[in-house]
Amino acid sequence: MTTAGTVSGAVPAVAGRTDDAHGPQGPQGPPGARSARPAMRRWRGPLAVVLVIVIGGIIVALLQPSPGTSGYLDPGDPHSYGARALATLLQQRGAAVTRVDTVAAAASATRGPTTLLITSPELLTTGQLRSLARIPADLVIVAPDPTVLAVLAPGVTAVRQTPVRALAPGCGLAAARLAGPADLGGLALRATAAGARRCYPAGGSPTLVRYVAGRRDITVLGTGALLTNSELASEGNAALGLNLLGGRARLVWLVPGPPVPGTAGGQRSFLSLVPWPAYLVAIQLAIAAVLAALWRGRRLGPVVAERLPVVVRAAETVEGHGRLYHARRSRDRAAAALRDAARGRILRSLGISGTPDDGAVAAALSVRTGRPADEIMSLLAGRVPADDAALVALADGLDGLEREVRNA
Repeated sequence: MTTAGTVSGAVPAVAGRTDDAHGPQGPQGPPGARSARPAMRRWRGPLAVVLVIVIGGIIVALLQPSPGTSGYLDPGDPHSYGARALATLLQQRGAAVTRVDTVAAAASATRGPTTLLITSPELLTTGQLRSLARIPADLVIVAPDPTVLAVLAPGVTAVRQTPVRALAPGCGLAAARLAGPADLGGLALRATAAGARRCYPAGGSPTLVRYVAGRRDITVLGTGALLTNSELASEGNAALGLNLLGGRARLVWLVPGPPVPGTAGGQRSFLSLVPWPAYLVAIQLAIAAVLAALWRGRRLGPVVAERLPVVVRAAETVEGHGRLYHARRSRDRAAAALRDAARGRILRSLGISGTPDDGAVAAALSVRTGRPADEIMSLLAGRVPADDAALVALADGLDGLEREVRNA
């Protein structure tokens, strides 16, 4: 029976010994004669990890949003809660709009007749509020809390919260009278300063107050909704915003943010742009790189070739596979192995490369051997043998087909 011979032809023999001509050290000679590997080859793995960390940090820093382009009532934010639309209108009307995010930057940007707009003043500390109170500029304060009012607008106090809705001016202030109804509310106010203008009342309490303190105007808005991009086109919001903020040639737009250690003047260092999770990942990768370097450092040289303790002949390997197939009754896998091996040898004999379909192979073999294509097709891609006898018959058929192909 030729089954073992057919399958064994597809299984390469296992090398059981080293070449005696080269000696036990292998073909490259004794260790002392080998050329030393460059030090960079041992460290290229850790260096690659470090390079990946550095490049990743640079990418993360570049992808971080630059300061001053997002946030509530931010003049650089195009989203619905930003105020880019109003800032653009003011610039088109000749006002110089300067966006700052620190009190120090606001003080340095105030030169000549200036209006200082403060958004989110609740983010400022008492010391920062006192510094703002000393800046010689008109103040426009948006939705202040009682602490902010006590420092920046002592002539105004908060009464209650009120819904934001379209309200009539209800006062003689030219900026409000020319704008007409606008979306005000949010914080109802009470003004005790002499000569204060009380506008856009809600339930008897104004939501916009302007009064003069010393040589500057102080304006308090109960809400900043009318200044946002989404609401600027409603009612008289745009006109009111332009009238309140465009009275001076220069507008300093303060958007407070969390303080950044080690920075000044609104400038941030490169390391501050990298988020804290990126440092954690870098630390973990560094630890992994050190451990990998220590592990690889224990290997003092290349692997030395050794003699195999046991010689396993190819025939024994084939017999072992055959017994496993027989024990598990895996005639399907055995038949597939026989057909794949025979198909590969036949294609190499015919000089055919690639993976042609079974129909094309059967047609080519039919022309070469004179056998019917259906018969060849049943051998190469037929049904799974029903029993061991059918499996042996399949192996004999494949052997006969190979001989015919070689002798044709």
